[in-house]
Amino acid sequence: MVINPSHRSTTTSLRSSIYDHIEENGRTYHRFRQGKYFLPNDQEEQERLDIQHALFFLSLGRLHLAPIGPNPKNVLDIGTGTGLWAIELAEQYPSTQVLGIDLSAIQPVQVPPNCRFEIDDVEDDWIFNEPFDYIHGRMLLSCFKDPRSVFQKAYDALVPGGYLEMQDFVFPGHFMGEPRTETSLYKWGQMICEASEKLGRPWTNVPKYKQWFEEIGFEEVVEKKYYWPLSAWAKGDYYKQISVYAQADLLNGLDGMSLKLMGSLGWSADEVKEFLVGVKEDVKNTTIHAYGPMRVVYGKKPGVKLRRQSIGSGEIRILK
Repeated sequence: MVINPSHRSTTTSLRSSIYDHIEENGRTYHRFRQGKYFLPNDQEEQERLDIQHALFFLSLGRLHLAPIGPNPKNVLDIGTGTGLWAIELAEQYPSTQVLGIDLSAIQPVQVPPNCRFEIDDVEDDWIFNEPFDYIHGRMLLSCFKDPRSVFQKAYDALVPGGYLEMQDFVFPGHFMGEPRTETSLYKWGQMICEASEKLGRPWTNVPKYKQWFEEIGFEEVVEKKYYWPLSAWAKGDYYKQISVYAQADLLNGLDGMSLKLMGSLGWSADEVKEFLVGVKEDVKNTTIHAYGPMRVVYGKKPGVKLRRQSIGSGEIRILK
């Protein structure tokens, strides 16, 4: 997949100076609801998110797996990031109104006329003018204190028959065979899990998504499993191509993922960067068979149930 440069600069807008960023350790972070999201939002991170977008498209071969039909009316993309997914969906479905929301105002200024972006916090109460036919979230494992409550809000905001789809990474990554506990990569994953738990936004919830969908009331829940090798150790052209994007995504994100989280465990910025040298070497080492499991979970809100009520004289009224 080739990222179209025009997506950064083509017909409606966002951007406002009230959403200035804050700077820490040479990286910038969102100011709106400061501190809720631990990763940066600067140019370096935006370029990584665009690589990540290409990785998902290469893995899935399309923007979504849920069978949303040819003409969904309203679509919501939560945690939209750079907005590429929302923009491309708007282009694919020109009659659909696509809304992307995020804590950071990092989306393009010019977007298709049926796409718009807002700065908002999906952990707040959801107040929208119309319900949605489809709600999408991608790589949000690090975002929420209580993902289940966000899924409940999404369920409530869907039309009957509408779909919620989550595309997310199972953290920490896995190893073929026994875990390589001696590696810096393994130790990094354990520390990030510890830190995210300590900060109240654990990164380990993705395996629970399917269960939570079913508990909330979604029907026809589907879970698809994918695997992203972190280097070229895996056989086959498909997995070798996946590994190029997966490795670039992780290598470009390690600093940003680690500074705040490992900092919460008492590490200085210099100590974090020194430790990450070994992690990056492990990621590139083809004798370390590490991979990232990725899951796509989607489900449908039950449709309107009809019941019949007799009102006399043989007349039947259909009630929704």
